[in-house]
Amino acid sequence: MKAAQISKPGGNFEVVERPVPVPGVRQVRIKVEACGVCHSDVLVKEGLWPGLPYPRVPGHEIAGRIDAVGEGVTQWSVGQRVGVGWHGGHCFVCEPCRRGDFVLCRNQKVTGISYDGGYQEYMVAPAEAVAAIPEELPAADAAPLLCAGITVFNSLRNAGARAGDTVAVQGLGGLGHLGIQYARQMGFRTVAIGRGKDKETLARKLGAHDYIDAADSSPAEALQKLGGAKVVLATAPDSKSTAALIDGLAPNGKVLIVGVGAETIDVPPLPLILGRLAVQGWPSGTAMDSEDTLKFSSLSGVRPMIEKFPLEKAEEAYQQMISGKARFRAVLTMG
Repeated sequence: MKAAQISKPGGNFEVVERPVPVPGVRQVRIKVEACGVCHSDVLVKEGLWPGLPYPRVPGHEIAGRIDAVGEGVTQWSVGQRVGVGWHGGHCFVCEPCRRGDFVLCRNQKVTGISYDGGYQEYMVAPAEAVAAIPEELPAADAAPLLCAGITVFNSLRNAGARAGDTVAVQGLGGLGHLGIQYARQMGFRTVAIGRGKDKETLARKLGAHDYIDAADSSPAEALQKLGGAKVVLATAPDSKSTAALIDGLAPNGKVLIVGVGAETIDVPPLPLILGRLAVQGWPSGTAMDSEDTLKFSSLSGVRPMIEKFPLEKAEEAYQQMISGKARFRAVLTMG
């Protein structure tokens, strides 16, 4: 089979021939049809994950079909449409696992980091990391939903907002363009926050009821004119602008952080206390959360905006993503 691997930190993708892997106990083999290119793949590309062995095949937005099952696998069968996201398996025995909170497993596996991911024609994954994909959802559309999609969908549905509440989505990138769609389909009054008047048309097309141009006015002040936001979903990796959004919250409001900025987020305590406000982070979710994301997307019509690349152009797809030129998710497609 063909695989696009990184042989050393900072190296370019090399498309090589590898033996087709054999699934072990409680593992499945997936014939990959599509794999999204995520910004988190920089952890493999640049060697930012401690102790990562090389060569390594990245990719944690995987959509395909089960090709073989290992011993002890009873819940999956050959031919099923499935996907694998960031959460690549759990130990079942640590305290969070014993409480059923698998996404916080202390020995969590990460797809494309703990083992080779989806930048290849076949990959092997633990059975508990696998999610079913609805038949009507194309593989190239499903792939980004297994990381970008689940991250915003799962965080929003657990944020405490109710239908009719005002929810603002900061950023119109790979996460934000999905966050706007999900917020609208969940019944929230959806406010998009971007930079530049030129983004308003796209924001409203995605489902935003209102648009705030952060280059023209203070997003926090604009949100307060709308009555304040119950939730602000912060998808842009800009810690300073994220911190400023606290002042745009309604009482009991929350800034929900899913975009990773490099700098510390400075939060003044007094507004938090007086408004009973909160700042919270949220990881993606388990395989069942991925299934919920895919089902909801299929039913509601939420879809990622994607650019397709063949596996042989993995380097080009990665550079398109890392440069911010991709609109909005780059997806590798196989054969």
